Amino acid sequence: MGAGVSADSQFKTGLNDVPEGCISSIYMYLDPPEICKLARLNRAFRGASLADFVWETKLPSNYRYLVKEVLGQSPDSLCKKETFARLCRPNRFDGGTKEVWLDKNSGKLCLSVSAKALKITGIDDRRYWNHIPTEESRFETVAYLQQIWWFEVVGELAFEFPPGSYSVFFRLHLGKPSRKFGRRVCNIDQVHGWNMKPVRFQLSTSTGQQASSECCLYEPGNWIHYHVGDFVVDDNSNFPTKIKFSMMQIDCTHTKGGLCVDSVLIHPNEFRHMRFK
Repeated sequence: MGAGVSADSQFKTGLNDVPEGCISSIYMYLDPPEICKLARLNRAFRGASLADFVWETKLPSNYRYLVKEVLGQSPDSLCKKETFARLCRPNRFDGGTKEVWLDKNSGKLCLSVSAKALKITGIDDRRYWNHIPTEESRFETVAYLQQIWWFEVVGELAFEFPPGSYSVFFRLHLGKPSRKFGRRVCNIDQVHGWNMKPVRFQLSTSTGQQASSECCLYEPGNWIHYHVGDFVVDDNSNFPTKIKFSMMQIDCTHTKGGLCVDSVLIHPNEFRHMRFK
């Protein structure tokens, strides 16, 4: 009887006995955060979490372009896990005026374009516009409009997006935000003219897609994402997509002012209800 018990204990197995190859195959079906949690279990799970073929499935199809153009490195100089980790951080490019990152859960690409990368009518005349610092922008500054008759903001971008559907938004704020005694305050004294005529938003791409919308600006004191339109990148696209986006209110019967222009946000269509800075 004692010998039987000894034989049973001899063949007892645990998590340490699971082959790394089997664990890696399971990782293929998990999201990156789940992989990182399981990697803490033991050495086998940690070793399996380093496999390049696991992380290559989590990276977007254009990851080599991103590593080269955004990180400024050779795509073969990093292991795939490090590539994923580096691309999930906010990475600035084009003189720091644009920022790109991957969603940690899905590996999908998001991109933001700062106000300094946009063509803004009258931006060099301080009677109309100023760049003001604020911690409420990922770029640390926003373009603030005091007053103007002709309002127009235009941006252009050429970027290699992974296949999918994307939405474009302008991030705007009525009123001048600041901090006083450690608390957020917003000066709305100069806010005027935005409820008289709608602002027109437009989007066009090098593939012939177009979209437009109109609305009056609203909710002073809050950052609002105004939807410009959507575009699709098909599976056969292996070159940069050129995008042009704009917003304008050029009715010169009245002035408008008190507006902060922060950035243009581009992200997968399914992220439309997520809150982005």
